[in-house]
Amino acid sequence: MDKIELEIIGLSYSQTQTGAYALVLGEKGGAKRRLPIIIGGFEAQAIAIELESMTPSRPLTHDLFKSFADIYAITIKEIIIYNLIEGIFYAKLISEKEGQVVEIDTRTSDAIALAVRFKCPIYTHEFILASAGIILDDIRETDDDLDKELDTIEDELASSTRDTGKKLSYKDLPIEELNKRLQDAIENENYEEASKIKIELDRRNAN
Repeated sequence: MDKIELEIIGLSYSQTQTGAYALVLGEKGGAKRRLPIIIGGFEAQAIAIELESMTPSRPLTHDLFKSFADIYAITIKEIIIYNLIEGIFYAKLISEKEGQVVEIDTRTSDAIALAVRFKCPIYTHEFILASAGIILDDIRETDDDLDKELDTIEDELASSTRDTGKKLSYKDLPIEELNKRLQDAIENENYEEASKIKIELDRRNAN
C-alpha cells in the first residue's frame, strides 16, 4: 500500500473536546489536504516543546525514550498512521537496530512526539486521508494565514461533530457515565480515549 508523507502544520486548542488539542498534519509538498487528530494536553505539550526547540528543566517521557534509544543505538526510521477505526487513529513506529527492523504499535500522539525528536518522516495511507482529511481552498503562506487555517479546521471539526450527532466532548456526561466509559476504554486498551476521559474527570475533581 502506497504511503503519503505528512508534515506538522500546527497545534490549536480543541473547540470540540475539553482539555484537548487538535494536531493538524498536512500532505507534504503543498497539497491542500489536512489531517486533524485530537490529542491530549500532555502530548500536545511534548510536541510543542520540541517544535519550538525548548529544553524542559527535566526530561519528559518522550525525551527519556529518545535518550534510552540513543544509548542502545536504536533509531526510529519512520512512523506510519496505518488505520482509522471508529474515529481512533492507529500508528506504529518503524525502528531499527543493527540492521534489524521492528514495528512497534503506539498511540498516534506518542508517535508524533517521537517523530519530531528522531527527525523521522511521518506517513499515512490514502484511505485515511480520504475518510478523515479536510481539503482547504487556501494554503498558508504567513503566520497569520496559519492561524486562519487552524481556525478553519477547528470550525470544520465542530461542524462535523454537530452534523453526525457524535459528541467528542465529555463535559455534558455525568461522572458515573464517565467512570464507566473510562473503565471500558481501559479494558479495551483504548488508552487514547481513556486519557481524554481522565482529563475531564480531573477537571471536575479540581473544581
